[in-house]
Amino acid sequence: MEKAPWKIKILDFMTRERERLIGYVHRLIDDAAERDGEDIVQDVVLNLFTRADISIPIENITAYVYQALRNRVIDYLRKRKDTVSLDDGWSDDEETTLLQVLPDPQTNGADEVSRMEIRESLFEALSVLNDEQREILIATELEGKTFQELSEEWDIPLGTLLARKSRAIQKVRETIK
Repeated sequence: MEKAPWKIKILDFMTRERERLIGYVHRLIDDAAERDGEDIVQDVVLNLFTRADISIPIENITAYVYQALRNRVIDYLRKRKDTVSLDDGWSDDEETTLLQVLPDPQTNGADEVSRMEIRESLFEALSVLNDEQREILIATELEGKTFQELSEEWDIPLGTLLARKSRAIQKVRETIK
């Protein structure tokens, strides 16, 4: 199947002028990414090849393409939304960033509910423990202290601390079941 002569002219023009056309789009859109310029040029070329009325010849392909690009850039700028950096300060508090405020996209609602249920169960289990058992669990598991440090700090034998933690873990397991 033979290509129409106007399609060959457009193809030749696009092959020669591709980089200039992309550069033209980039000059019209100051902050355009490389991909945006190429996308706009490709969109215009696609519309040239799929135009509804091929019986009307294009007198000046160069003028036609540049005008079509200009119109497409105007459409692009109208549709474009302003972007917000996730590193910008959030409201009056410049310390907190938008990234810190947004929910983690890796989590879902079911995971969050499950975590909350586990958290509630743990708090309930901790409330069942006596003060000595609760203190040893919190110090070793949450504060990251060693038994040796606690033994010296609290002036309690190491074996006693180990026994308290063992009993505390056993009660927590029984409560959570």
